[in-house]
Amino acid sequence: MHQARQHAHQHAQTRIRERRHRLAHEAARLIAESGIRDYHQAKLKAAERLGICDDASLPRNREIEDALREYQRLFQRENIGSLRQRREAALRALEFFAPFDPRLVGPVLEGTADARSPVALHLYSDDPAAVPMFLEQHRIPAEERNRRLRLDRERSEDFPVWIFSAEDLSFDLTVLPLDVLRQAPLSNVDEKPMKRASLGQLRQLLTDEEISEFERG
Repeated sequence: MHQARQHAHQHAQTRIRERRHRLAHEAARLIAESGIRDYHQAKLKAAERLGICDDASLPRNREIEDALREYQRLFQRENIGSLRQRREAALRALEFFAPFDPRLVGPVLEGTADARSPVALHLYSDDPAAVPMFLEQHRIPAEERNRRLRLDRERSEDFPVWIFSAEDLSFDLTVLPLDVLRQAPLSNVDEKPMKRASLGQLRQLLTDEEISEFERG
């Protein structure tokens, strides 16, 4: 009897894993093809399309991101050029915004950027006027917005964002206080500290990619 229950439990877990896998890949397809940026919205839409109703089968955001990366690799090879273009532009932007200890974040760093993705940077300054003044000095017209970020499990705050275009690309600058440089805000994907890259780290990433491409022939 115990063995039968154990077998039934294992079978149920296997079915849940299969449904999670299907949902993750359907959500990834929706993100890649429809331009949906909200992972939660994508997984709910995928569940509706596949007729899967139980919460246990909903994949984690990180599973969707992994599936998105795989989908782009298989079906959207043109994104490789978009990603490389944005990473090289990010390298120049990190050099340009060096006075603000900049870090690259988001899909361009994570490897899931497409032709619609902006180059997202975090800049650090305790003077709220410093970044807009810097943009004005360099005659860069930018639009101001706000973004709410979770600094940790308890704290969320709104921060200024500056959006501008250069090199036929969109740039998205979030300005944060200097003390946030010690630990990144939490990611919307997995609620862990965001992945960030400094100028040196991005340069190393690009070098490693070139070596891998050369080795693959």
